[in-house]
Amino acid sequence: MILPPSLIAFLERGGPVLWLIAALSVLTLALILWKLWQLARLGAWSGAATAAALEDWAQGDVDGARARLSGRRSIRARMALAAMDARLDPVLKEAQAREETTAHARIDLAHTRSGLRALELIATTAPLLGLLGTVVGMIDAFQALQEAGSRADPAALAGGIWEALLTTAAGMAVAIPAGVALTWFESIAARLQGDMETAATRVFTRGPKAP
Repeated sequence: MILPPSLIAFLERGGPVLWLIAALSVLTLALILWKLWQLARLGAWSGAATAAALEDWAQGDVDGARARLSGRRSIRARMALAAMDARLDPVLKEAQAREETTAHARIDLAHTRSGLRALELIATTAPLLGLLGTVVGMIDAFQALQEAGSRADPAALAGGIWEALLTTAAGMAVAIPAGVALTWFESIAARLQGDMETAATRVFTRGPKAP
């Protein structure tokens, strides 16, 4: 991929730190898109089939409930089916069945939080990198001012400061979307955890028991 000359000139003004922040922006976008795709595959925004299966289960229609969930990739559906299978297993006591369900849910929930640490790191690091670039740029600008002495040009100094501040603005521009996306994805993971806990409770408190 060839970058436009104007973009290259903009990045060169900010120095190596701005190039690093630009790389973080690309990584942030890639993480957000990957996370959206992953959550869509996990059925984060679809729970109608699981709700219907739980209603069938509560009414004693075990086969109908399991048929609704069978083959579905939704995280809610897989967990509800695992809970039903554990509840119906005659070998497992109720406490053991709950432990089996909890272990299954814990594995699935780990997938909903994958990648969030990277977003958190970017949201924390990008502003600090921007500040570092600004500090380095300010040092260069004032060093040039000192060397110029009485011949110093205020316009050149202002230009140096302006270029130094680019990295701070760029760092914040990357950190803000990363922080917003992180908060949103965490809320989705928390909602999924709550839905799965509710579904497991309904499986173990309603419907048939193991023979």
